[in-house]
Amino acid sequence: MIELPVVPATQPQRKPDWLRVRLPVGKEYAHVRGLVDTHKLHTICESGNCPNMGECWGAGTATFMILGNICTRSCSFCAVATGRPLAVDLDEPNRVANSVKLMQVKHCVITSVDRDDLKDGGSTIWAETINAIRRESPETTLETLLPDFRGIWDNLDRVIAVRPEVVSHNLETVRRLTREVRIQAKYDRSLEALRRISDSGLRTKSGIMLGLGEKEEDVLEAMDDLLQAGVHILTLGQYLQPTRNHHPVIDWIHPDQFAAYKEWGLKKGFRYVESGPLVRSSYHAEKHLFEM
Repeated sequence: MIELPVVPATQPQRKPDWLRVRLPVGKEYAHVRGLVDTHKLHTICESGNCPNMGECWGAGTATFMILGNICTRSCSFCAVATGRPLAVDLDEPNRVANSVKLMQVKHCVITSVDRDDLKDGGSTIWAETINAIRRESPETTLETLLPDFRGIWDNLDRVIAVRPEVVSHNLETVRRLTREVRIQAKYDRSLEALRRISDSGLRTKSGIMLGLGEKEEDVLEAMDDLLQAGVHILTLGQYLQPTRNHHPVIDWIHPDQFAAYKEWGLKKGFRYVESGPLVRSSYHAEKHLFEM
């Protein structure tokens, strides 16, 4: 058993037992682990120390982060470095596609930092990466976890145009906490991005972290807002503080509460809800390919 690397700044109590995960095991995991090590491949699963890495790799799912590892935004929950990003690597789409092929990924999730420094917000690399993966691994399905592109919708449309199987944009938190948690983001802009994705006819997905100080009514309001924006898939997971300099964990949400949220979400009309302390955006992503 290993404990997740969380360092609460204001909570002296011991982390709950339900925030422990088993070490990844299994034949499929060992196979992918060997490929990653041998070819020095990079996945956000590994660099983010995701608690579900073994389960996802065993199911043939992996997540890659493109456009560098320096973000132009400074969200209080996120461990990604903030600053001036390096120049875009024009060969990155080919390298990611090669990694997907070597790892024999069945369902590929792609995410990125925010690149507000670029006129296209990085959307050209996004589209080229999707096309490169399809060229090298035509049987692989794709999910894209997109930024909001600062509301420049031509950039969002560039990614929508290549038609990934699932398009995701995380709301991250409830309306009341957005200015505190997502300093340079806007709640309604995120909803508009999701609405445009859904209106294009694509499977639309979003995620919310819990434990940041939200109330039950805040979460239910966010669910309603997401449904009105046309979102089909919802993920809910426990926020874990990356370092003492990040937003503190205010509450440890009990698994029973996560189960209740899942039940409410399905009753409200979501097609699929993943809800639990260790759920992350790409958890069980391969199961979200339902018929539209």
